[in-house]
Amino acid sequence: MTSAPPLTEGGHLVLARSLEQALIEAGHSVGIITTPSNRFGRQGPAYLANWLTDVGMTGTGQKVDQVISLRFPAYAVRHSNHVCWLVHTMREYYDGWDRFASTLSPQGRVKETTRRSLIRAADTYFLKRVKKLYTISQVVSDRLTKWNHLPSEALHPPPPPRAYRCDGYGDFVFFASRLSPLKRADLVLRALAEPPARRVRAVIGGEGEELPRLQALARELNIADRITFTGRLTDDALVEQLARCRAVVFVPKMEDYGFVTVEAFASAKPVITASDAGGPLEFVRDRDNGRIVAPDAASLAGAIAEAMDDPAAAQRWGERGRADVAALSWTKVAARLVP
Repeated sequence: MTSAPPLTEGGHLVLARSLEQALIEAGHSVGIITTPSNRFGRQGPAYLANWLTDVGMTGTGQKVDQVISLRFPAYAVRHSNHVCWLVHTMREYYDGWDRFASTLSPQGRVKETTRRSLIRAADTYFLKRVKKLYTISQVVSDRLTKWNHLPSEALHPPPPPRAYRCDGYGDFVFFASRLSPLKRADLVLRALAEPPARRVRAVIGGEGEELPRLQALARELNIADRITFTGRLTDDALVEQLARCRAVVFVPKMEDYGFVTVEAFASAKPVITASDAGGPLEFVRDRDNGRIVAPDAASLAGAIAEAMDDPAAAQRWGERGRADVAALSWTKVAARLVP
């Protein structure tokens, strides 16, 4: 089970569906429950709603043997056999606090400081009560150690089960993500305006609140003729872009995990990322299966130009990446979560 605001899609739902399929293939009877995750100011009722959710029996009277929760506040649910595979807590009250608080009025900061204390206490209480606590990355485990003083075990998700392939190493780089500030698609655009990368084309896949600003920035930088904004991609369209690109550029700020990293590697494509990217750094090795550079436009432009100028290196790095993720298996994950 997981929690999501109404009419939204996120990586945790991709994770939930992939895990559901793996557990069904392992012979389990499984269903996804999506519980409320309210907007700011209404988090308390969402935690309460999850705590009050009855997951002991199905609607047909069958006993529920185990619950696997993925995200706040779904882990507030009560069950005697509750395993949490944590995607993330509410980051605005943890590592994202400084950024979030800088947008608040003095009165708002006082209110949110109080809420932060209550939410952190609730998270610690609920996560302490689960039978086993896994996370999707060491980054998330390190946050739990730092903020909640809780031990956990990182269990990396494999790429979602799609028909990944490599159709060659084309003449463009690919960026795929929800378009929000922390994903830093703007950094990719600024890099493509730098001299080493001025000739490079890019496909930006995804939707989100940043899209109008990014389109305006591309025009301002005079690179709009080299940028294709696809909007939301279907699974088939995502696989197609991964199959044809030269490299994947993924430069988020302290990402929890980042499915696109392992999806790129499953497609035998190198990943160009930033030194503060978080989760991708658990897979990417500089000049071995991709590039790791400083999070600035000039450094990123140099790495993009290097991949475009040396297709043999891009292919070599991508093939190493594919070998790296070959050992990741949904069957193995399912066996760990439901032993």
